[in-house]
Amino acid sequence: MSRKGDSFAGLTVALVTPFQDGEIDEAALRKLVDFQVEAGTDCVSPVGTTGESPTLTHDEHERVISIVCEQAAGRIKVMAGTGSNSTAEATRLTKFAKAAGADSALLVAPYYNKPTQEGFFQHYTAIADAVELPIVVYNIPGRTAKNIEPDTIVRIGAHPNVVAVKESTGSMDQASQILATSELTVLSGDDSLTLPLLSMGGGGVVSVVGNIVPKDVKALLAAFGAGDLAEAQRWHHKLFPLCRDLLGLATNPIPIKAAMQALGRDTGEVRLPMTPLSEAENARLVETLKTYGLEA
Repeated sequence: MSRKGDSFAGLTVALVTPFQDGEIDEAALRKLVDFQVEAGTDCVSPVGTTGESPTLTHDEHERVISIVCEQAAGRIKVMAGTGSNSTAEATRLTKFAKAAGADSALLVAPYYNKPTQEGFFQHYTAIADAVELPIVVYNIPGRTAKNIEPDTIVRIGAHPNVVAVKESTGSMDQASQILATSELTVLSGDDSLTLPLLSMGGGGVVSVVGNIVPKDVKALLAAFGAGDLAEAQRWHHKLFPLCRDLLGLATNPIPIKAAMQALGRDTGEVRLPMTPLSEAENARLVETLKTYGLEA
C-alpha cells in the first residue's frame, strides 16, 4: 500500500556536525553533503541526535540547516532536525527550516518535561498547523524518557502535514501497530533493525552507519525492494557488527565520529558533555572497521 511519507522512503543519513577547534567546520559539512549526493543517498538529516543538536546554540542550529540546504541545492532531500521540548521553539525552528529550503522536518518527542499523551498530540498538532512542511515524528524514549504510544502516533498522523515516524523504540510490536492502523511511513531509527522493519512494511531508515557506508545500506534496501531476501539478509549480516559498535561502544555520535576520524573523514571532535572513546574502545572500533573492509 502507498503511505503518506513514501517520498521520504529509502536511505536518510543522519549527518554528524563536524567541528574544528570547537567551531562548526562549514567546509567539512559541505563535503559531507556532497559525499551523500555522490553515494546516491535519498535524503540527509542534519542537526538530529547524530548532529549533536543539544550542544549547538540556536544560531548554530539554524546555520547548519542553512548550509546543508544550500549545499544540497535540490540534488538530495533534506530532513532538518527541528524538535524541542518547547512547542514554541520547535515551531520557530520548523518555520526556519522551511524558509531555508528543507523538504521535511524531523521533530523529536519533547524531552525532559515528559508530556502526557495528550501533550504529545497537541505539541505535534500545533506545529503541523503552523507550518506547511512534511513532518516526521521522531520517537526515541531511551533519550526523551517517555514513549509516544502507538495510539497517540496514529492520532498525530491523522494530520495531513504529518507523514512519517522515525521509530527508535526498538519495539517491533509498536512499529507493527503503527503500520497496521495508520497511513504513516515508518522509518527505522536503528540501523540493525532496518531489515526487520522493512519486512513488516517499513519504508526505510534514518541511518548512522550511512555516514561511512551509504552505498551498502542502499544495497540492502534495493535488495529487499527487488524481492531478493537472501541478498538483503547478506547485507544485514555484513552490516550488523558495524551497526552494533557504532551504537553500542558509547553514546551516539561518539563512535561514528571516531570511525570517520579513523577513515580520514572527520576530526572526531565532539562537544562536552560528549567525550571521545577510550583507547580500548577505539582499538575495538578500528578492528571492526578493518574486519568490515574499511581501512583505518
